[in-house]
Amino acid sequence: MSTTSSLGIFRVLLGVGTALSFGAGMAFAADDATEDQILRALAPKKPLTRSLSPSRPAAEPAERQFVDTLRNRPTRSLSSSEREQIAAMAKDKPNIDLEITFEYNSANISRKAEPAVEALGKALANPDLRGSTFVVAGHTDSIGSDNYNQDLSERRADTIKRVLVEKYGIAGADLVTVGYGESKPKNADNPTDASNRRVQVVNMTSQTTASK
Repeated sequence: MSTTSSLGIFRVLLGVGTALSFGAGMAFAADDATEDQILRALAPKKPLTRSLSPSRPAAEPAERQFVDTLRNRPTRSLSSSEREQIAAMAKDKPNIDLEITFEYNSANISRKAEPAVEALGKALANPDLRGSTFVVAGHTDSIGSDNYNQDLSERRADTIKRVLVEKYGIAGADLVTVGYGESKPKNADNPTDASNRRVQVVNMTSQTTASK
């Protein structure tokens, strides 16, 4: 893998826009986003009225049941169909983009990215997000083999989860890790682009019922 590819520039995306690429959120450099900005971007939405979204109440129990089956599962144990179901469910969730870099050809978070990880950890530990479940999804560019990139995306997602659990007290059962390798580029027109090397953290509980 080339030096450019292995710098591991990842974008943490909290929330998603589409099932294919997971969309795009508010963009911040690794040292720009604050805990408050992340918290506000991830705040659960107010529930829609029944008349505006008649199908939503029936869909939510099925979503919660599926997410519950993923808790405490090893990243590698997820099937391709489960990964695709996670991506499809992740539409219309609160989101924010953060750049997080990793060491060369590694799943170790770089020193430059530590402020962003700290801001993320403090935001997710805030009582305003209590009850939320987050999916930590790893992505790579297209340089290297499919198997290598799949493994790297999973290891980097695992690293983010481990830091959030060990340093910021986030419950491991509330963090579901998944790897997509190079299969869902953010920039599909340039699959080797650095923007495709990212980790996404999705708030799967998008309505205010999360705090109850």
